[in-house]
Amino acid sequence: MQFSRKKITVTDDTVIHFPGYESWNSMAEMATVAADVNKERVLCRVSLNILEDKFGVMDESPIRCVAHHRAVIQEAARRLIQSESFEDDGSILIRSGDL
Repeated sequence: MQFSRKKITVTDDTVIHFPGYESWNSMAEMATVAADVNKERVLCRVSLNILEDKFGVMDESPIRCVAHHRAVIQEAARRLIQSESFEDDGSILIRSGDL
C-alpha cells in the first residue's frame, strides 16, 4: 500500500479503515494515525499541542496518549476524510475543533 499524494474522491461507496498504525515524530511534535481510504493510505496527523489541549497534560508518552484516545482521534479523522478536508500533500490535519 502506498501513501497517497493524489486527491481522493469520497463517495457513498468509500471504505475507510484504520489499520492500527500510529507513529510519533519528535522533531515535528506530531502524531500520525494511518487510514486506508479505498485502499489508498492517508496519513492523519495531530500535534502535541492539540493532544495536550484536548486530553490534558500527559504523564505518558504522546504515542500512548494517541493509543489511549484512538477512537476519538479516528472518528475525527473519519469526519475530515468524508468531508474531503485533505491537505495539499493528501494528508489529514486534525485540529482542536475537530476533536
